[in-house]
Amino acid sequence: MTTPAIDCRHLTHRYGDFTAVDDFSLEVQTGETLGLLGPNGAGKTTVVRLLTTLAPIQRGEVRIFGLDARRDTMDIRYNIGYVPQQLSIEPALTGEQNVEWFARLYDVPRAQRAQRVAEALEAMALLDVADRLANTYSGGMVRRLELAQALVTRPSLLILDEPTVGLDPIARDGVWGQVQRMQHEFGMTVLLTTHYMEEADVLCDRVALMHHGTLRAVGTPAELKAKVGPEATLEDVFRHYAGSGLVEDTARAGLGEIRAGRKAARHAG
Repeated sequence: MTTPAIDCRHLTHRYGDFTAVDDFSLEVQTGETLGLLGPNGAGKTTVVRLLTTLAPIQRGEVRIFGLDARRDTMDIRYNIGYVPQQLSIEPALTGEQNVEWFARLYDVPRAQRAQRVAEALEAMALLDVADRLANTYSGGMVRRLELAQALVTRPSLLILDEPTVGLDPIARDGVWGQVQRMQHEFGMTVLLTTHYMEEADVLCDRVALMHHGTLRAVGTPAELKAKVGPEATLEDVFRHYAGSGLVEDTARAGLGEIRAGRKAARHAG
């Protein structure tokens, strides 16, 4: 039996008295693209931090390609590429220097480094502007640069937290075209969080919908839409499981989770 790329079992994570993730269990198979959906404050970012070992496992179990997130932290980090919501580039460096920095950080062999950096920049259509400072890049170019950083290590698992937020439709299409090409070339598993329902519908083999820290539904977009109604869209599925309390949920839980997430990121370095 093939080892899942991601195997979460009964995860629970609290920030003080607030339960961000509550008895969360999910498997993602190797080579699959899974979309993790839910309103702000649903617990998506906390799940991502647990998968990337940026937050400690309080209760439950996480395995990435069979590696235990409690014991095999560094091995897991070398197997994943991660593009967070917050910008992760250094604006005072060129595009090429940003990607080379990641390659050195993740111990890409010196003999392969220059070629891998060039390939990652070319894959993200940035080779022609690689010698420009990153602070001159547009929003779409910055997002593609972050993806080049994540892909230079040729990760087995690519985790994307709101990767196209704020991008125009053309830039979004460009980012996803390159991600899909790299996925097919290297057989990566992809997990993404997004609020763009049409994006999840087209790109994801399956989607998992969270609300109030719990997993409410998992299935292919077609399966989940069929459960809601014959003419349902994935947005209808989102509303069906998330209910009418989106504004209330965001005000009550979103700010606390953001603050806690940023605190965890600072402690992780």
